[in-house]
Amino acid sequence: MQIFQLIRSKQQTKSLRRIQVSMAGGEDHLNPIPPSLQSYTWLDISSLWFSMVVNVPSYYTASSLVSLGMSWYQALLTIVAGNTILLFPLLLNSHPGPLYGLSFPLLLRPSFGIYGAFVPSLLRALVACGWSAVESWIGAQSLFILLPSSFKSSSSWVLDPLPYLGTSVLEFLAFLLFLIAQLVVLFRGMNAIRFLSKFSSPVLLGLTGWLFVWAYTKAGGFGSMLSTPCRLNPTQFWAVFFPSLTANISSWSSVALNISDFTRFVRSQKDQVLGQVWIPVFVGVWSFVSLAIISSTEVIYGRIITSPIDLMSEIDSPVIVKIIAFFGIILAIITTNIPANFVAPANTFVSLSPSKFNFAQGVLATAIVSIFFQPWRILSSSRSFLYKWLVGYVTVVSPITSILVADYYILRRTILDVNGLYSTSTSGPYYYVRGFNIPAFAALGLSIAPLVPGFLHELGLVQQVGEVFVVIYDNAWLFGFVSAAIVYLALSYWNRNGGTRSKTGLLEPLWSQSD
Repeated sequence: MQIFQLIRSKQQTKSLRRIQVSMAGGEDHLNPIPPSLQSYTWLDISSLWFSMVVNVPSYYTASSLVSLGMSWYQALLTIVAGNTILLFPLLLNSHPGPLYGLSFPLLLRPSFGIYGAFVPSLLRALVACGWSAVESWIGAQSLFILLPSSFKSSSSWVLDPLPYLGTSVLEFLAFLLFLIAQLVVLFRGMNAIRFLSKFSSPVLLGLTGWLFVWAYTKAGGFGSMLSTPCRLNPTQFWAVFFPSLTANISSWSSVALNISDFTRFVRSQKDQVLGQVWIPVFVGVWSFVSLAIISSTEVIYGRIITSPIDLMSEIDSPVIVKIIAFFGIILAIITTNIPANFVAPANTFVSLSPSKFNFAQGVLATAIVSIFFQPWRILSSSRSFLYKWLVGYVTVVSPITSILVADYYILRRTILDVNGLYSTSTSGPYYYVRGFNIPAFAALGLSIAPLVPGFLHELGLVQQVGEVFVVIYDNAWLFGFVSAAIVYLALSYWNRNGGTRSKTGLLEPLWSQSD
């Protein structure tokens, strides 16, 4: 109860409002946050992370590992290990937030160039569109379940999956309806989202607690509840472990990339570190609860039920309980999905062409792009969700993260020319070659290229590839992070014009022009 009260504390709510307003504020979100508004404490950032971790996709991630053959404790160790590894680049990327009060799009400019920054920003926006699609599909499934059985039975002609679509007409319409519902809420303003969040989180936490107690009682205690064994031999286990570890690093890798959008409101480096160092613990606790519920389904039903929505459908409970549960899931997804996966890409689309796009059009573009991700295919199986989606997008996110870290810490020693970040002058410190920093794009391309064969193989578009490409893809985060840093630093060394000191003397490269 104390944890829940902490999440909903007045101070955290006020800080969250500033973050949401900033994210939805068009060009205003590019302005530095002054120290007077950097009041987020370690408790605030910790509470924010706790509220983000408790979500339905995290449940899917945990259930997918059990579905692929891991025992509950192997899955838990894999999840905690992945989030512990990710903690290091996350904390490194958090540093410029409190120091400069700058948002993610601006922090891309020193490494990618004043105009080149639009490319990684757009790639990050596309990942958000994909997550928006996944979350919306989960919400649509809850909406679909709520439809009367008589209606669904009388509409059998729209329940059969269409070959070219991959899902049924009725489920696709539910998906479109859920997207439209989110647009309606969003256009009513952030106050509507804050109002709904007051109801969604208590219901989701209550639902999870109820499912945990139900599983404990139905399975006959922890002994039976956690009795699901590993179904993999040693060779199979390691073949599953490494890509699964990469998938779990990937789960929050996109947030780790633009974490400065949140830490720019934190009052000190000590607060941002203390507030975020608990992330593996938060993820571990939520994953344990999820894994206990998931493992119990094999004891209770004789099969693993990976979806909480499917599980709620199976449970013999009063109709009113199911209605409350599904509405809780729907509200939780709306209040998480809109600020996290709608607003940020919408602002990115607007920034690409402010004269042609307004915020409303950017939001609409986000919704349209989300449809093309076909989330029903992403969530069609545990392997698809983990290895095609999570590992797939980390092939892009990891190199971008690495380039940011290498540039900020090694080349610039954490010193940025803030005025230069806004300068489009050809003599500006971050203009480089027509606004693009060639070493960064070369490092990005050279790091992604070896990962493409493995990705195409996972998609089934290429039947056979060399074993080395499979291994590289299974360890995509590590490969992308290390290779991008090495290539970027090497190319930056030979292209020293990109590291010259600015006229104001604020830019401090690792080497001088006379080297």
